[in-house]
Amino acid sequence: MGWRCAGLRWGGGRPAVGWYGEGRGERSSALVYGQWLAFAGVGARGCLGVRRSGRWTPCPTGAEVPGRAGGGQCAECARLDRSFSVAADTHVADPRPYRVYLAWFGPGLVKVGITAEERGPARLLEQGAVTWSWLGRGPLMAARRTEELLRAALGVPDRIAYGRKRAVRGSLPPAAERAAEVAELHARAGGLAGWPESLERLPCEAVDHAGAFGLDGLPRPRRVLAELADGAVVAGRLAGAAGPDLHLQDGLVVDTRLLAGWELVAVASPEQAVTTAPVREIRPEGDGGQDGLF
Repeated sequence: MGWRCAGLRWGGGRPAVGWYGEGRGERSSALVYGQWLAFAGVGARGCLGVRRSGRWTPCPTGAEVPGRAGGGQCAECARLDRSFSVAADTHVADPRPYRVYLAWFGPGLVKVGITAEERGPARLLEQGAVTWSWLGRGPLMAARRTEELLRAALGVPDRIAYGRKRAVRGSLPPAAERAAEVAELHARAGGLAGWPESLERLPCEAVDHAGAFGLDGLPRPRRVLAELADGAVVAGRLAGAAGPDLHLQDGLVVDTRLLAGWELVAVASPEQAVTTAPVREIRPEGDGGQDGLF
């Protein structure tokens, strides 16, 4: 088996494509905005297995994964993955400290969430948060209770569909307006009663990811990859990246969750290559569908 794509990874505030090879381990390919990308799927999309504690356990059945599935796992491996998940409340005994955050993705698109403190801002980059701030830190269950309190009191969700996030990235307000909306919600959150005593409140320090994502001058997203197939090509100049999405200069968005599990080969003469993989149009207001957990 060759190297299979494991999706987009964020390290040190920079995007990279992750790879997994059974018996070989992991590697990554750094991405640079402005570079040409041109690749094609090879063979069939295979299940990556389960990654836990920094290591992959191969899929026991070597199952194939449907082309339109939003991740490189078969149903059984996805179930096993979720059986040890903080997000799914199946790992409530985690002793690590957690942080509660407020994340802004676009006008009116704000969510509250939690992440392990040791991960720093990685979760915000993975979700495509444009501007964000910490709200507090403490034990897992205190962080979870705070998340639920703030979600109900502020009227903000704990998840936003990726389709809605990507649809607004090409027409965002200035950084000052983004930070002001985060600060206003942070102040409202701080004024609420009922915070757990074990959760330390943190001041508002708005962080902006426009530079990391390459959002300045980003073309308006017009189309998104629908699926990959054997021999299907994706090609274009990389303009930016946010969360799991690669934004190409021609307005095509490549959701790298659809690449996970595929073996990919480079296409010769990338500047002359054209996309042949199926795509679908992006409505300006977002596709309205819940196409991912976060």
